[in-house]
Amino acid sequence: MRATLRWAHADLRTHRGEALFMVAATAGIVASLLLATALFGYATNPWQRVFTQSRGAHVWIHTGPTADPRTLADLDGVEQLSGPHRTAAGTVTSRGARADVELRAAGAEPPVIGRPLLTSGRWLDDADPEGVVLESGLAGALWAEPGDRLTLPTGRTLTVLGVADSAEPRYSPGERPGTVWALPRAVPDERGGGHVVGLRLSDPEDTDYAVQRAVTALGAGAVTDVSTWQQARAEAQGDTKLLGQVLGLFGLGALVAAALAVFGAISTRVRGHLRDISVLKAIGFTPGQVVRAFLGQHLAFAVLGATLATAAVQVLGDRLPGRLGDAVGVWQGLQGHTVALLAVPAAVVLFIGAATCLAAWRAGRVEPVPVVPAASATGRRSSRSTSGAGLSRAARGALGLRVPASLVLGWHRAFGRGRRAPATIVRLALPLLLVTVAVGAWTTIQRFDTHPERLGHAAALTARPDATLTEREAAALLGAGDQITAAHPGLEVAALVPGQTGTIALRGLGTRAEPYPYSIAEGRPALGPDEAVAGQGLLDLLDVRVGDWVRVTVGGHPQVLHLVGRSIEPENGGRVISTSLDTLRENDPTLRPALYQLRLEPGADPRAVRAELAAASGGHLDIHEVTTPADRLSALRGVVVGLIAVFALIGLTELSTAIGGGIREGERDLLALKAIGLSPRQITAVTVTAIGCTALAAALAATALGIPFAHWLIDREADTTGIGAGIAHTPPVWYFVAMCATAVLGAVALAAVPAARAARRRLADTLSAAA
Repeated sequence: MRATLRWAHADLRTHRGEALFMVAATAGIVASLLLATALFGYATNPWQRVFTQSRGAHVWIHTGPTADPRTLADLDGVEQLSGPHRTAAGTVTSRGARADVELRAAGAEPPVIGRPLLTSGRWLDDADPEGVVLESGLAGALWAEPGDRLTLPTGRTLTVLGVADSAEPRYSPGERPGTVWALPRAVPDERGGGHVVGLRLSDPEDTDYAVQRAVTALGAGAVTDVSTWQQARAEAQGDTKLLGQVLGLFGLGALVAAALAVFGAISTRVRGHLRDISVLKAIGFTPGQVVRAFLGQHLAFAVLGATLATAAVQVLGDRLPGRLGDAVGVWQGLQGHTVALLAVPAAVVLFIGAATCLAAWRAGRVEPVPVVPAASATGRRSSRSTSGAGLSRAARGALGLRVPASLVLGWHRAFGRGRRAPATIVRLALPLLLVTVAVGAWTTIQRFDTHPERLGHAAALTARPDATLTEREAAALLGAGDQITAAHPGLEVAALVPGQTGTIALRGLGTRAEPYPYSIAEGRPALGPDEAVAGQGLLDLLDVRVGDWVRVTVGGHPQVLHLVGRSIEPENGGRVISTSLDTLRENDPTLRPALYQLRLEPGADPRAVRAELAAASGGHLDIHEVTTPADRLSALRGVVVGLIAVFALIGLTELSTAIGGGIREGERDLLALKAIGLSPRQITAVTVTAIGCTALAAALAATALGIPFAHWLIDREADTTGIGAGIAHTPPVWYFVAMCATAVLGAVALAAVPAARAARRRLADTLSAAA
């Protein structure tokens, strides 16, 4: 044991650069995995992010005007109160849109508990008594932004000062009113008003018990509504299934790439100590002692690197620029943060230990003193040297064409190392492949914004006429808009299907004369009688295919439809059957359109069109913007940038390993290259060319495999969530050119300095150096 420790100490002093690299590589891998974990938690649970940053209340209780919610502060388990805030119910209109709201009194400073997080504008100001702040879901439904005016039924107007996110249950038309924060004097003191109070608990798991005690303390008759943090979280998490699956796969890919990078670094370092291993075995070291020596060294490096990375992420992570810093800051407040902070470094250290044992065991089997027969040695030396006898036919042909020798020898060194060259290319290509998939996800989401008509959203606006407008009047009013290309009448009803306890959505849009342009991914559009298209979610639910007939029941009326195509359906989990309004009317002639899907001229401003229609209709049209999956997946855009940074860090670690291994492999040829007359600059060019060729091969492989893999992965995830395959979009060509150029130029820049230093070293021509 003493001899092992002495050798490990001596080796550490001799190879300080290698030790520093191992520590840095471990720190980079651990930091990458921790950042990936933070990004996953940040993106897949936006509600938790808002709840943590706003110090959200675990329970919100609405009471009548006579209750005194301040007494709840004395209950056991209640840490702090938000409010009580005086409330009043009302209805506001903005640009033709109406919404039920709850006016909530708040001060000029946001509350400490349940603090609304401003996304735009500013908070309430005493200098503007009619100013209000809208909950973000309500603002989206009203198309309201700072500076807009809201009108109350009494004719009173309110000015929107800001828009804020809240961890409370979100606005839902017809079910839950939206929150409007206003100064106390702007909230009318009406008989139908009341109070709302938020309870932040010391133990969130006691929420149900806390609600029972609060209701008992106030009296059941005084409580009008109760909502909990579990309800709000369940509502908010319903839209993040696809996002969670995609990021989960990215996290798994990052884990595999990190594992390969660590294994490559360890194998390269152990392989570079074959001479030392031979000497150790010659003086009596057993294979077990050799393994323990390397294991002790690498575990020490791993623990040091993991500790440094964990401390850096914990202390400095939230100060990183952009979405990465936000993600770490939120992740530090999530449940399970401490477990992940300890589990990830521990897993990396254990993996490093296992990889070290495997590499050291394989290296420990070398002979104490390599004995090479003369004939074999001559043949091996000639085959491994950089002379023409050991070059391939293509390399010799390139030399005959007067291609610079440094380029030819560098290419030969990059791809003439047997199994090591493909292994290095694979390890370097994996993070680049993941970057390609991440960019594919980015372009797919961007396509929902730039070309929504190709992904199930041909209409930009939805108009709902009130009961005073007839079908003909509504059609004439909408047809008068000069920027409206088509106004498709339609309705959507809940339908029962055989063998299912739940309902699906049956949608009738457009007419046979002017059909609605659904995004057809398979089959053809529904143009004839009783023809329909369905989403992937419905096909899976009923276990049917395009071409089958299905029977649904609407209000007691059976409807038999022929599925002639599969459409891209981002809504309702794809459990939608879409046909024309004429087909539904054949079964029930009394049906009248409940809405109109409006398609606009290219470049038309939906907000301007909405304002024009609202003015022309005199408030008889309720107009809303059509939401797309891009709105729900907007968090993924910033996360993709963070993931690319994580994958780049893993790739940089592997590239550094490849550079170190390439330089060490080149030491055996150094004297031969000098003997044939190459200058140090040309020898440096050989090494740099080898690294550049390896990076180029990895980038080309990542591109060739990444494009079809990204298509398959994105379509597969869309298929499992009910949207349906056919939404994946290939990144532009310039991205692939930029990725290949960045990989090659980065590799060349990183390899230039160490390669130049190695070219000027004077190496002994020993048998171990040539082995």
